[in-house]
Amino acid sequence: MTNLGDLVVRKSYGGDVTFRVERIERSEAVIKGTEFRLLADAPLTDLVKVDPASLGEKTQRARIKATASLQRLTQDRKDMAERNKQSIAREWFPPGEPSYFEVPGKVLHLDGDERYLQKSLDLYEKLRVPAQGYYVTESQMAGALYRLLPAIQPDILVLTGHDGVLKQRPTGDLYNLTSYKNSKHFVEAIQAARQYERNFDSLTIVAGACQSHFEALLQAGANFASSPARVLIHALDPVYIAAKASLTSIRDTIHITDVLNNTVSGAQGVGGIETRGSYRIGLPKLKDLATLKVVPSM
Repeated sequence: MTNLGDLVVRKSYGGDVTFRVERIERSEAVIKGTEFRLLADAPLTDLVKVDPASLGEKTQRARIKATASLQRLTQDRKDMAERNKQSIAREWFPPGEPSYFEVPGKVLHLDGDERYLQKSLDLYEKLRVPAQGYYVTESQMAGALYRLLPAIQPDILVLTGHDGVLKQRPTGDLYNLTSYKNSKHFVEAIQAARQYERNFDSLTIVAGACQSHFEALLQAGANFASSPARVLIHALDPVYIAAKASLTSIRDTIHITDVLNNTVSGAQGVGGIETRGSYRIGLPKLKDLATLKVVPSM
């Protein structure tokens, strides 16, 4: 018997993706991907409960790739810190003198899924990327941005949640926004953000979810978007892109090939345009004011 919170796979899809049961309504369940940004419904008769230790093949591969991507980002940050230290010591300070402080790009993350939002915020914290996140349904994102963008003034904006190509769509045309669950709302949110900041290097926008209308999101003003091949994207793919933007120097362009290699879905799931990073260094290193001895002048 299937219960709320159970981990399940769908027999009709070969059991490749693992879901968690979110809701049960009579003979159907609303299920959410544990690794992929996929929200679906399925007959209870199509669901098979699985042990957490034996997840679907695609889910297992995604977890392995996600772990590798996190390790790569962490190593990239360490390498950059070492390069900065050597450069600063060589150009500005003799050995033993004060070092620098970091100012990574600040992220504003709007997510149409509360569980994925918390996962995203956990990853930002692990990578030491300054981020504020808000659970906002996709249809409300454009309105929320009119208030949040001036208040937070981020360097990077992430707009994600759930999307998908509709089975019962008005037209069979994948160029038409009406063929998608939430792509229209992502487009509206991007347009609202570009009214606030038109410069693509001053505000880097990462937008979309599973099977989103990639071309429409880029045309609306996104720097990076999903999904070129209309595939499922990993829950944390937008976070990896935002972290890469946050931790790339403003003197450098974010390497798109690096972004694609750092995501689970790769070039099938995400793409984008050349964009400058938003990471800065400052001098000298910030002092611990609790230990600073100061003679008052007033």
